[in-house]
Amino acid sequence: MRSRLLLNVARCFWTRRTIGPARRYVSCGTPQLEELFARGGPLRTYLERQAGSESQLQFRGSELVAVAKLLSEKEQELQETEHLLHDENEDLRKLAENEITSCQKEIAQLKHQIILLLVPSEETDESDLILEVTAGVGGQEAMLFTAEMFDMYQQYAAFKRWHFETLEYFPSEIGGLRHASASIGGLEAYKHMKFEGGVHRVQRVPKTEKQGRIHTSTMTVAILPQPTEINLVINPKDLRIDTKRASGAGGQHVNTTDSAVRIVHLPTGVVSECQQERSQLKNREMAMKKLRAKLYSMRLEEETSKRYSARKIQIGTKGRSEKIRTYNFPQNRVTDHRINKSLHDLETFMQGEYLLDELVQSLKDYADYESLVEIISRKL
Repeated sequence: MRSRLLLNVARCFWTRRTIGPARRYVSCGTPQLEELFARGGPLRTYLERQAGSESQLQFRGSELVAVAKLLSEKEQELQETEHLLHDENEDLRKLAENEITSCQKEIAQLKHQIILLLVPSEETDESDLILEVTAGVGGQEAMLFTAEMFDMYQQYAAFKRWHFETLEYFPSEIGGLRHASASIGGLEAYKHMKFEGGVHRVQRVPKTEKQGRIHTSTMTVAILPQPTEINLVINPKDLRIDTKRASGAGGQHVNTTDSAVRIVHLPTGVVSECQQERSQLKNREMAMKKLRAKLYSMRLEEETSKRYSARKIQIGTKGRSEKIRTYNFPQNRVTDHRINKSLHDLETFMQGEYLLDELVQSLKDYADYESLVEIISRKL
């Protein structure tokens, strides 16, 4: 208590003196977000205008003004405390260092709170999802990389403590993967995974290469939000359901019974198939889950295509044709081209844990930045 009082007295004393510019506090996200929060920046101007019309604001707006006011007060407190770093008293300097660390954390939390209040959550952010991976250009090497990517997302689901269920899996002859899909469910699963959709490119020397040359191969990821019964209603009369014998590997039972299911949505022509399980009932359930995700994704894209047309980070099928990321094994580097961010240590990245999570967070931060710019440009 005495040390806190001493610090407050010293802070008041230092505010009456002139000193050089204080050092900048920790970032709340991307450099672009920090620019928006800078003094005189567009977000600050917007928040000041909101404060000026506080009496006319609804609850959410008044909460925003209150948090913005707290942010300004905390930044002022930080600036005053930073001046104490120049004090001759060593104990006071140590107190100031501890206080600065605490202030920086609170400022980052307040900025994050402002972003949550300003950026509207998407209808699908709390949804589960269907993951689809498909080998692209590059033959067997593309299939091998597709298998590694599917494993990476399965490990990421475990890292985030999500549920992961394989819906279909079509392997290649040498251990690769032609196509696979999985159902992923858990806290904010789609919110984290929605920016993974697109073309992923790998550059490395394939296992099948005799001359040691670097090859470039691709695979495609699709992320489809899983709707609830309320979000999407399908008329059973609009469906044609066929059964057939499963093809490919799967054992004697799978290949000799009509366990594979194919569902066609007649109004749109969308097709969903599943032959992963021995049970026809289970395959029908899985095929229906995939069909619902495909139809829901189509509906969402119609609603959001105009809104997101100018954004760097695309969601849904529009982004699937875009090369979003390069995995360069000779340089031990993964680069996301949408935000121009590179991470090193590819082996760790492919384990689907904290490095992948770091890149996912960077993409979310940039998406928040783009949303904030849109909101501010409409209201300023």
